[in-house]
Amino acid sequence: MTFKTDTAKIKRWREERHWSQEHLAELSGIGLRTLQRIERGQQASAETLKALASAYQVDVAALAVDPRVEAAEMVQTRNARARSAVRLSFGIHAVSWLMGMAVFAAISLNAGAFIMKAPMLWWTVGLIGHAVTVALVELVARYQEGV
Repeated sequence: MTFKTDTAKIKRWREERHWSQEHLAELSGIGLRTLQRIERGQQASAETLKALASAYQVDVAALAVDPRVEAAEMVQTRNARARSAVRLSFGIHAVSWLMGMAVFAAISLNAGAFIMKAPMLWWTVGLIGHAVTVALVELVARYQEGV
């Protein structure tokens, strides 16, 4: 079975034990440069993982990334980016709306009558619809995070 090495865990466990890289390398019987490469994110060979697991006195699987956790983190990251994009799109829409309202107001003042009432009203309705969408996306995301 092939494991994806949890390089961050290897480093975190070493630091939690207040071990130097040299100490862990010596304890596990692997080279210092090998350990440094692993802690920088390179994958470890099966033999190296076995040696590290022995040094930590854990099963080799404990040094591997759980695919379910990794998948959940990827989904969470993707959803956070999507929510950020939705909020950004609303911000752009709101700024455009403000500029448009200013232009429509200037046109109406220049004409001497409130002739831009319909476009102002419908654009405002569109902005409110966009705001409702953003609010629903945020509510669903918060609900899913709580589940």
